[in-house]
Amino acid sequence: MRPLELLAPARTADIGIAAIDCGADAVYIAGPAFGARQAAGNSVEDIARLCTYARRFGVRIYATVNTLLEPEEIPQARELVKALEQAGVDALIVQDPTVLSMSNSLIMHASTQCAIRTPEKAQGLESLGFGRIVLERELSLEQIRSICAAVHTEIECFVHGALCVCYSGQCYLSEYLTGRSANRGTCAQPCRSLYDLEDAQGRTMVRNKALLSLKDYNLLNRLQELADAGVNSFKIEGRLKGESYVRNVVKAYSEALDALVARYPERYERASFGHVSGGFTPDLNKTFNRGYTELFLDEKRGQWAAEGGGEYVGTVQRLLRDGFVLDPGHTGIRLANGDGFTFEGGGFRADVCEGYTVYCKKVEGLAPGTKLFRNISAAFERRLESAKPVREIPVQLQVALQDGAVAASARTEDGREVRLTLPAGADKARDPERMLQSLREQLAKRSGHYAFGEPSVQVDGPVPFLPVSALNGLRRDLAAQLDAQPVQARPLYRGTKKQDSAFQLQYESHGELMRSKYCVRHELGLCPKQGKVKKAEPLFLRNGKERLQLSFDCAVCEMTVTTGS
Repeated sequence: MRPLELLAPARTADIGIAAIDCGADAVYIAGPAFGARQAAGNSVEDIARLCTYARRFGVRIYATVNTLLEPEEIPQARELVKALEQAGVDALIVQDPTVLSMSNSLIMHASTQCAIRTPEKAQGLESLGFGRIVLERELSLEQIRSICAAVHTEIECFVHGALCVCYSGQCYLSEYLTGRSANRGTCAQPCRSLYDLEDAQGRTMVRNKALLSLKDYNLLNRLQELADAGVNSFKIEGRLKGESYVRNVVKAYSEALDALVARYPERYERASFGHVSGGFTPDLNKTFNRGYTELFLDEKRGQWAAEGGGEYVGTVQRLLRDGFVLDPGHTGIRLANGDGFTFEGGGFRADVCEGYTVYCKKVEGLAPGTKLFRNISAAFERRLESAKPVREIPVQLQVALQDGAVAASARTEDGREVRLTLPAGADKARDPERMLQSLREQLAKRSGHYAFGEPSVQVDGPVPFLPVSALNGLRRDLAAQLDAQPVQARPLYRGTKKQDSAFQLQYESHGELMRSKYCVRHELGLCPKQGKVKKAEPLFLRNGKERLQLSFDCAVCEMTVTTGS
């Protein structure tokens, strides 16, 4: 059987613990530096706390050390890697190959920032000793299948979350516009900014739109195809997202992976242990999103540009001095105070909702006829907070009553076994059947993070009298002895460095600020292959004084952004 891993993001250790409780098999998190998300750093002590919690369930913890390093930073990075190793992390997610030599024991994963989109690139990274490679998001299923077949390393693939408009690791737009480098963890996200679009003659074609902003990725319904193609790890984007987002998305994907494993138990298994029960019913439309896309997975182009994401709730009927009245049409969605709304060109939070009258501050761009989407449901957020799932390790119990003594054996889902015996008591049970019922009820309870199933009971001789306190103590002692045996997590592939490898990672921009499978011309219906124009001439993005040129490589269906001329 092949283990399938659900990999969750964590801005903080507490969010990582929440992800584990909702079913994550692994968590990725940044330390205090070099984590490619400057606003998502954590102390090594917090990461150690997360590692301790994760070990209960055989969950893996990966630390991100995936910025490009300056020479003077190498000693600090080396010390950080050593500290992360001592904290208990299982692997590092790496962009700069310099980090490969900083630890002999930690497994190294090649970050998506390495721009991995061909079998040859994957083989080159494998030759450097990476145990896993994290693929680009813009790939088709066939490309993913080809890469999986070309290497022995584990393959990690994004399945959900925000999309960069360009190939990962090769975006220089933020650095050019603001001096903040995406490869140094300080991206200013200019792809989410508003631009005017001009043609080659300087005429304005589109005004004030987020022309480089994409919808969010959502491959919830494609997990089996990815697993069958050879993907080992299914990654959720979101190290800057809050706990409610992580809980909702992780639980949705964990339930989908559980269903996949249940359909093919001879083929797949989950990469960690434990059963998640209770809590909320996940709904991906009720937490923040920009609309959803499967991007290029089927080698087809759709409408990829971001729009009002979430649930469509209706159109603005009329504006008020301090809000508006909504026409819900046939949606029937009930609104609540604090709901978040989006529309083409903006977004806002409601202060008060009275039926379909919404009171809020003045919103620029909102007008009668505007289509509204709700991508933050305040009522759903409250359910996420109050109805938290519980993750437990199932335990099988067998009890033998012989000559008044109680012999109990416990076996966990991950294969640990313990045995305990209560010596024979002086008294026999006056009501043996009731005593046996009490034994089953008291032993079949939760103890810590263990869910003890109803025991099978073998009786040989008289049934002894067993106080409830003695049975509860027996269950607690079994749990304590199980804790004394660490969970044996399923092994990760370590990777093997080829001594003769001459492969080198290249990060030159070749004068491009970004290159993308997304195409503004196609999005606007102006692609030559659509028959609307004969030739894809350059277009230009303007934001204030800044002018950027869009060029189109139609032979490979890619768009580039360069400095304007």
